[in-house]
Formats: sequence, structure tokens, C-alpha cells
Amino acid sequence: MCVCGIIFLPRGEDFSAACLCSLLAHRTEKRLKRGTWNTTMALRAHKIALRATDKQHSWFAQQCGYARVAYNYGLSEFKDGLSQDEWRSARTLRQRFNAKKREKFEWCEACDQRAASYAFENLGEAIKRWRSGQNDFPRHKKRSHRQSYTVEGAKVKVEGKHIRLPKIGHVRMFESLRFEGEIRKVTISRKAHRWFVSILVETGIPNAPRDTRGLPVIGVDVGINSLATLDNGKQYENPRPLKRYERKLKREQRKLSRKVFLSNNYYKQKRKVERIHFRIACIREDAHHKATTEIVMSASAIGIETLKVPNMLKNRNLAKALSDSAFGGFLEKLRTKAEKIGIPVEQAPKFFASSKTCSNCGEKKGDLSLADRQYHCQSCGFTEDRDVNAAINLRNIACGSDEM
Repeated sequence: MCVCGIIFLPRGEDFSAACLCSLLAHRTEKRLKRGTWNTTMALRAHKIALRATDKQHSWFAQQCGYARVAYNYGLSEFKDGLSQDEWRSARTLRQRFNAKKREKFEWCEACDQRAASYAFENLGEAIKRWRSGQNDFPRHKKRSHRQSYTVEGAKVKVEGKHIRLPKIGHVRMFESLRFEGEIRKVTISRKAHRWFVSILVETGIPNAPRDTRGLPVIGVDVGINSLATLDNGKQYENPRPLKRYERKLKREQRKLSRKVFLSNNYYKQKRKVERIHFRIACIREDAHHKATTEIVMSASAIGIETLKVPNMLKNRNLAKALSDSAFGGFLEKLRTKAEKIGIPVEQAPKFFASSKTCSNCGEKKGDLSLADRQYHCQSCGFTEDRDVNAAINLRNIACGSDEM
């Protein structure tokens, strides 16, 4: 990494080039540790499923509970401070918690204290977003919500398909870490019956644009019948996993409603419902990742439409199908993967009617309904599949042909 800076030397002293480089490197390292240096190093996160034992499952659940307790305690203290016209920072809240935790929570002595430390960092970020008007006021976390806790990356080591975590030791993983570099942060989380580890790595490789000369510009139109349609007519199948598992999900949810609330049988049945939801999410994510990767690796630029998913969900006839397709997640994955390798993604204007506009002459057809799967232009006689026509319009926007 090339670092430029200015060093002020004491008068009368002679510094060699080696000494100057050593001093500059030392100051750069200090700035990086303090977080005051804007570095262009790429951060990569890899989420891997864990092959944890029953004992390790219990340990993870305990640390997640400790992080939740610390977060809720800090939020209560922050509310009390507001009622007394006293602003308490995240650091102050953590200090107050550390002073009283051994009296109020005797069991926390055996836990990993980094879980509580990162919980207060998350609380501080939530308060900052609330002050800026980005989010609502933070709320207390419930036990039934997402379980996760974070540890410092310097205390973690990854060796092949094993990860060594503080206090618990080695835990097996389903796959090895794809990235090489310094581990910055590690988050353990639970989804349904599986525990996952998300490892944030500083690879030391900046996001350099990739040479994509010779590849075509691609327009991508998303839909319900087919997940994505390209301007060349290629379509990606929409698995619609919720529709496939809807009958089974309803049956298991009815069983859950008949159980005594918070009983052992209730939790057993709840885990069955969670596993079905997990299966649905995995099928959807797999289809999204395969389609977006193939699109990104075969394009020099991509044109997509601007979707307001919350507004689209107001249509009660299409809300379930739209939620099952998860257009927002698909387009977000497409943008993220394209950005990593330097492929520009151009979004159409908010009210651009890609499906109703003729890709041949630019005439807009106002009476096109959802039942019309073929687009026929009355002006020039152009006929094409509805989704392909929309994808061609999006490709034209990516090419810079926005005269339409």
C-alpha cells in the first residue's frame, strides 16, 4: 500500500530515508489502529455454517443471551438518563454495566466479556441513527428475536475448516475461509437449527475495476413468472419456494397454534416451523446467487429498473407472489457483485415504463395489461415478448440511449 504524508522533523537532526520510511509506517499503523486513516483496503465477509456440538450450541446461546442482557440494560440506563436530562454515551453505559454486572448477573463471570462490549457498540450505533433521524428509537431485544454475538477478530484464528474462538476453543466449520488477510471481526448467529459464523477479513486488495472489454451490455427485467429476463431472451427460473412449501408450512403452523404457549412441545414444534422457513430461504438465496453471478460474469454494464417494493406489496393480489420472489434482495445482490469487479449498474428512472415502451421506436403503449404477455406496437408493428422488450429498454439505458 502506498501511503503519502508529511512528517515534520526536529531542527538540526538528519534522518535517513530508511528512518523516514520507518517513522511513516509507524504513524500509519497507529492511525489505522485508531481508525483515523481512510484506507481503501477491501473488507470481505464470509458466512459459514458451523458443525458445533451440543455443548457448543449451549455456549453460543449463553453468549447471545449475555449480549442481549447487556444491550437491554444499557438501553434502560439510557432512557433513565434522558428522563433526568442526562445524555449517556455508549462508553458511559458500558462502564455503568461493568460496575454492577457481578451483583445483578452473577452468571456473567464465565461468559465472554467481548459479547457485552460489542453489544454496547451496537447500542451506540442505534442511538446515533436515531439522533440523525434514520431509524426509530431503539427497542429492547426479545429472546425470540435473532440470536447473535460478536467477538474481536484478533482473538480468533482460522485453520482450515476449524475456527478457534475465545473461551470455547476449536469449532468445526462446513467449509474453509475463502479470503486471506487480517480478521477484523467475527459474529456468531443462529438461524433456525443452524449456527453460523460471519468472518470479516481485511484482504489488503483494493476494489480495482476489472477489464471487461468485449463483453456485451445487458438489460435485466425481473418478474414473477421468471425471476429475471435478459435482453437476449434468456430467462432464469423463479423457484417460488413459498408456494411450493405453503401447504406443509400451514399444517405445521396449525400444530404450533394448538400447543400450550412456552411449553416444551411448543418449542419443539416452533423449531419445526423454523426449519421450513429456513429451507424456503435457502432455496430462494441459491437461485438468486446463481443467477446474479452468471449475469455479472457475462456483462460489461448492466441496466436494471428502479422498484419500490413496499408500494408494489400494496396490491393484495400480487403481494404474496412478490414477497416470494424477493426482487429487492435479487437486485441488491446484483449491484453488490457488480460493484466488486467494477461493472457499472445503471438504474432506470423511477417512473420509466420499461414494459409499456416500444424498444424499436420508443412509442409508449398505455393499454398494456398484466395478462398481455406479448408486446405489439401499433405504431411500427414491432412484436416481442413483454419481458424481453422491457429488458431491451433497460439495456438501452445502460448504453446511454436515454432519449426515450
